[in-house]
Amino acid sequence: MRKNPKKVRIETRGTTVAFGSFGLKVIAPGFIRSNQIEAARKVVARATAKTGKMWIRVFPDRPFTQKAAEVGMGKGKGDVQGYEVEVLPGRVLFEIDGVESVAAELALRKAGSKLPVKTKVVARV
Repeated sequence: MRKNPKKVRIETRGTTVAFGSFGLKVIAPGFIRSNQIEAARKVVARATAKTGKMWIRVFPDRPFTQKAAEVGMGKGKGDVQGYEVEVLPGRVLFEIDGVESVAAELALRKAGSKLPVKTKVVARV
């Protein structure tokens, strides 16, 4: 089924901070690859150190393919290159707890800069 690109789609699941005190929420739609999630995870893990806890709320389960360089048209689909997850506005990607608020917001903001989508830091309501 095709999706209308003009219609604004928003996330209905995973939109609230459920486990931690602070979260990283997506503002713009896009695809996040597994290596980008890992880069963001490392930034947050460095900030939490031994005191904090972190939750990753997305899992890259959709394979993406790519043809080799300088290969002509036709001859079938390319090989699986890696895995990605589609995110829509409103989805919480990471949650963090056990760290003071200034450090948590700084870590999540740095993690958001590693991702190809616009994000914002949100606190638990």
